Amino acid sequence: MTKIDDLIDELSELCGVIPEYWDILGKKHITSVDTKKAMLRAMKIKIDSEKDVLKEINERKWKPWKNFIEPVHVVSVNEQPLKVPVYIPIQEGEEKRLSLSWSIESENGKRDEFTISGETLTFSDQQWINGIRYIRIDLQDKGNRGIGYYAFYVECKHPENIFTEGTNLLNKTSRIIVTPDTCYIPPKLNDRRTWGLSINLYSVRSFRNWGIGDFTDLKEIVRFTADLKGGLVGINPLHALQNTRPFGISPYSPISRLYKNFIYLDIEKIPEVSESEEAQRIMKSDPFQEEIARLRKRKLIDYGKITILKKEILRHAFNLFYEKHYIQDTERAQDFKRYLSGEGNSLESFSLFLSLWEHMMKAYRAYTWQQWPVHYHVPNNTVVQEFRRLHEKEILFNSYIQWLIDGQLKEAVKLTRELGMVVGLYNDLAIGSVGGGSDAWNYQDVIGDAEVGAPPDDFSPNGQSWGFPPVISERLRDTGYELFIQTVRKNMKYGGALRIDHAPGLFRLFWIPYGMSPKEGAYIRCPSEDLLRIIALESVRNKTMVIAEDLGTVAENARETLKRFQMLSYKLFYFERNYPDPSFLTPEKYPDVALCAVTTHDLPTIYGYWKGLDLKMRKKLGMYTDESLWQRHVEERKRDKKLIISALKSQGIIPDDFSSEPKMTPELCLAIYRYLAKTPCKLLLVSLDDIIGTLNQQNMPGTVDSYPNWMQKTTLTLEEMISDKRFASLSKMLNMAIAL
Repeated sequence: MTKIDDLIDELSELCGVIPEYWDILGKKHITSVDTKKAMLRAMKIKIDSEKDVLKEINERKWKPWKNFIEPVHVVSVNEQPLKVPVYIPIQEGEEKRLSLSWSIESENGKRDEFTISGETLTFSDQQWINGIRYIRIDLQDKGNRGIGYYAFYVECKHPENIFTEGTNLLNKTSRIIVTPDTCYIPPKLNDRRTWGLSINLYSVRSFRNWGIGDFTDLKEIVRFTADLKGGLVGINPLHALQNTRPFGISPYSPISRLYKNFIYLDIEKIPEVSESEEAQRIMKSDPFQEEIARLRKRKLIDYGKITILKKEILRHAFNLFYEKHYIQDTERAQDFKRYLSGEGNSLESFSLFLSLWEHMMKAYRAYTWQQWPVHYHVPNNTVVQEFRRLHEKEILFNSYIQWLIDGQLKEAVKLTRELGMVVGLYNDLAIGSVGGGSDAWNYQDVIGDAEVGAPPDDFSPNGQSWGFPPVISERLRDTGYELFIQTVRKNMKYGGALRIDHAPGLFRLFWIPYGMSPKEGAYIRCPSEDLLRIIALESVRNKTMVIAEDLGTVAENARETLKRFQMLSYKLFYFERNYPDPSFLTPEKYPDVALCAVTTHDLPTIYGYWKGLDLKMRKKLGMYTDESLWQRHVEERKRDKKLIISALKSQGIIPDDFSSEPKMTPELCLAIYRYLAKTPCKLLLVSLDDIIGTLNQQNMPGTVDSYPNWMQKTTLTLEEMISDKRFASLSKMLNMAIAL
């Protein structure tokens, strides 16, 4: 290896590039120097010469010392009083002439101020960096502080000009985050368990929606589940999407995780819609009603057409709101303005992006902001600010839509509480947002030039690229974790539980630099302790329990750490085996701090699994290039079905003379869920698709438009489901089993 390669290794280690990993098949992978270089460039680090690399190494080695104070400190509420180190450049003997003033300000504006100087000032460490002496002084807080976010201000004075050119004062700010040691769990779940229905809200058919499930459907499902004595309703991510095929309809590939998709609005429940004569005229017209009827009858969701229809009516509603309420500053307008004030710059920036995106689509057919004219690439650019000024009302319209979403979602959550549901809404947080979307445009400084994915495994021999960029941990930390905090907070705002997709990504994330294949990717270390503590803080403040989806290749000790924070593990029946023996785990071997389920949107329904439809579809789509692998999976499925029957018999759920090769029936489906009901898991999530006998899974990983991902509707309408006796049987069986 050359000297620069050695330096690349050193810099990579400092930047969190993991030098090796073991894949799910037990094969060791060494991260090459070329991959390390690509990773560093993806982190926007300059490595063009040996001098550049040395400079980057030194910056990271001595970053706290040279920056006076670290940008953020995340600490346990049980590790107090706080101790905050500051690092001061000073000549020997001069420290006695220093004076330090600092203050800690809480979120409600209460500030405590402190001062030390002269003989009372002592330092705990010192370093010589490039010929300059630095000392470390630990500033000690007085007493204990509650959990929350604090601003830490510090000024260091010296009678002479010794710090930086032209000043005798160092003045810096840091963020202090005091966190609990565990996430919130509802007190009612301390000594009991509960179950609930898992639905894909977009897929719900009803006699009244516009061809896609909406918030009124959600409220009906909440009532239905509560009547069945269920404690939660799990839904797909509601994040904002472009709602365009083929890439803009996956709930796991949003343009923003901070805001939501207006396609879920029940347009007819919006006050301004009923008040607007123009909106009512259009909606009552024969062509409009015929189009709605067509959208309801379609087997697949027409995102594009539904978006157009809803947006048209929303514009008329907003025009009325603007003239009747906003300009007149009515009570309703004041409620809207309070919402705007609470959301701050993040909502305005999101709304600005949407207006720009629509404008650029019309002008250039530009689907991503990278395809816009270059002077629109930077949000604070002069031309962008001029666009903001000229399109103020249009931007306000986009904010109005988010306010409406906020109101309708708030009603659904209120209903879960009125009905006494133990958990309520169980929301889902996607692992990231697409590179051409709002979050990536607004937070470019912390977004890496790479894609997140997974290394090769038995399921995906070539690995996976998930189509969205990672966050650069170092830069995120420099901002006080602001984007991460906002993302977690906004997704915990309404609901009693939050599922974190791919929770292992909080420990390490698999990066694939642009232009490289997943086989050439590598894992990047994440500041897991800080991230988990922030999640715990928001969890307690929002009274939202956390489910950490921990499937797949997981870093060492990750599951133990998640359990320490009382984040529920995510246990799927299909995968819970006595490895290397393929037999299924007996119920008592499941952990209690966990959620259990049979399947997910990415896996076959129980009916599809039994028929092997997922395997047949993958073969039909050419996803099996190796015939022997296909045959192996077919034989393993036959084996697994027999193992399931054996597992059910071992628990006395089905009789010993039950057929070893039965067809899937409602009774057998319920027997599998009864098996899970015997586990100690705090939550049991029942797939609505399983109960109504759906054959096809919602998403086929590895496909884009060769499979109808995210477009399939339920085989029954919501009204038919509510009267379906299978749900009554499910309720009786689960409530009896869970009560035991």
